[in-house]
Amino acid sequence: MFKRLQPDAGERVTLFIDGKPCTAHVNDSVAAALLASGLDHCRTTAVSGTARGPYCMMGVCFDCLVTIDGAGNAQACLVRVRDGMHIEIQHGKRELGR
Repeated sequence: MFKRLQPDAGERVTLFIDGKPCTAHVNDSVAAALLASGLDHCRTTAVSGTARGPYCMMGVCFDCLVTIDGAGNAQACLVRVRDGMHIEIQHGKRELGR
């Protein structure tokens, strides 16, 4: 599904996707890192539970919403990875913080 054009290029960071360690390139977006790790979705929908993955990769469609370091509804395509980042797949709707 997703293949890097230059698989060994650049410095790497370690991040955690649903608690599992994963490596990514320093300049990857979170969405690119998810796809490169083999995941095909970032969230599931609130009504039907359908899996949704990154689509536009430029912040327009909102299909790549994830929880990053405890903050929900982050657009994975607009956030760059950083070492030690914790990413969680969102399941259903995300409650608003109070």
